[in-house]
Amino acid sequence: MLRIGLVGTGKLSQSFLAPAIQHVDGAVLWSVLSRDQRRADAFATLHGALSPNPGFSSEDQFLSDKSLDAVIIATPDGLHAKQSIAAARSGKHVLVEKPMAISIKDAESMIRICEESGVALAVGYHLRWHKGHQLLFDEIKAGRLGELYHARAQWSFRADNADGWHNQANLGCWWSLAGVGTHLIDWVSWVLSPESGGICKLDSFVSRGRLGTNRDEAVTVNMKFRSGATAQIFSSVLAESPTRAEIIGSAGYAYCENTLGQTGGGLIEISGKRLKFDSVDPYVSEINDFVSAIQNKRKPKISGEEGLRNLEVLCEIVPP
Repeated sequence: MLRIGLVGTGKLSQSFLAPAIQHVDGAVLWSVLSRDQRRADAFATLHGALSPNPGFSSEDQFLSDKSLDAVIIATPDGLHAKQSIAAARSGKHVLVEKPMAISIKDAESMIRICEESGVALAVGYHLRWHKGHQLLFDEIKAGRLGELYHARAQWSFRADNADGWHNQANLGCWWSLAGVGTHLIDWVSWVLSPESGGICKLDSFVSRGRLGTNRDEAVTVNMKFRSGATAQIFSSVLAESPTRAEIIGSAGYAYCENTLGQTGGGLIEISGKRLKFDSVDPYVSEINDFVSAIQNKRKPKISGEEGLRNLEVLCEIVPP
């Protein structure tokens, strides 16, 4: 039974990651690390962490637990590298939320130190674990859409104000891109790259200042792939809207509505015909792969190298 420690007790951990661990065969929530000891204790109690002493506010004490096998890191982006490296050096496997770091140098260090320490490194791009997306990916590989010409994806949400950690220089580098844009980059790259090759050119338009910050409040990115296929993404913290994605090919098209999110639901159509899929929690599938990779001594399907490629695109759009 793999004993997992959760680093960070924010909304993602509270609403998605901790509940998901409860549904993963072969794993248990063992312990919790937070900046606040009372919050760590309350979180551990609420989610049934199984360690005799499950709540920590000291990273050193948290990682010194010899019973702890792996960690899931869901803290502000600027802390990912330091926490991942500390965990790896303590012999703990690492699943880190996206983006994996806020500099290419840090991401490269994470990959190298995890390899040197003999631990797995996975990155949390949960949209790839959506059952509908996986079925769509299989249809694309089977040639259902023919030659791929273009993909388009948008994800926008409303931030009430600019007081969050994304706008603190030591904790974040991007706002809409870190929140949702990085997922869109991963999604279009995932569906297009097997046939179309990697991204070879991009340009972007970044909107700032409406909420009184110099961060990316809304971003449009145009990408060209080696085959000549193109893609466009739009991410924003300015307004709520349905999430949508489209893929256009020589033999048909695909349309996704409200599948780009944190649940396994939504609608997918291929050339007007609805694709049937089970609504399954993508975070459960994500953690299942992490556990399987550790047990079978293989790389996670979304590895540190995948996370680094995404980070390189983010750094080209808005340099750190």
